[in-house]
Amino acid sequence: MSPKKWYEELYSNFGEKYEEEPYVQGTKGEIDFIEGELGGDKEFWILDVGCGTGRHLLELARRGYKNLVGVDLSENMLEKAREKAEKEALDIEFIQADARELEYSGEFDAVLVLCEGAFSLMETDEMDYKILQNISRALKGGGRFIMTNPNGLYPLFHRDEVGEFDLLTLRESFDLKVEGDSGKEKVLQATQRFYMPSEITWRLKNLGFKNIGIFGGRLDSFSRETPLTPDDFEMLVVAEKHLPEEG
Repeated sequence: MSPKKWYEELYSNFGEKYEEEPYVQGTKGEIDFIEGELGGDKEFWILDVGCGTGRHLLELARRGYKNLVGVDLSENMLEKAREKAEKEALDIEFIQADARELEYSGEFDAVLVLCEGAFSLMETDEMDYKILQNISRALKGGGRFIMTNPNGLYPLFHRDEVGEFDLLTLRESFDLKVEGDSGKEKVLQATQRFYMPSEITWRLKNLGFKNIGIFGGRLDSFSRETPLTPDDFEMLVVAEKHLPEEG
């Protein structure tokens, strides 16, 4: 058996601690934006890739959305999501799955990939691209894709705030010290891929998306009125899948 990747190791025992992280405290504001992008249609089929403990789907369900599916690589995180959904009597399907191996085809009106859910944590660009391919295939024509991912401009202007950064690959390597739910501390050799806006735009166009918008991904305040700047750690990406007749 091959050793676990750093993200597999991290999220194998992090369901409780994850809820305390500062970067997951903006759920309601983020869902406000997502609702606006989806036009408030509560019958939409929505897929959350890398859903973690399900915070975005749980909030959507609280607001009356009915057809919700979350996938994540970590069974530990999904257990927490299911517990919360059951406690609130919310109907959400949570599935343990690898984003690189999804086999959905034209089933969803919207796909979410938020807070580095799967994308940008993979070991290679090819793996990231495979995730985008699977997302494109999962969407219906006219469906919406909403994603946040690390902004390639940020480390160029904030070199003292990131780990070892490779300008050729736009990858950051760093030691991540974490305390799992068991209380045991560990240090993981982590890595993540930052993306330039032009890279994301090209990849999505190549996969059949149009009306691609890239904005600053600000915690709790997603907005089309927020331009992306070098001070934004994350970019917010919104795109629409071509209709079949558009090619």
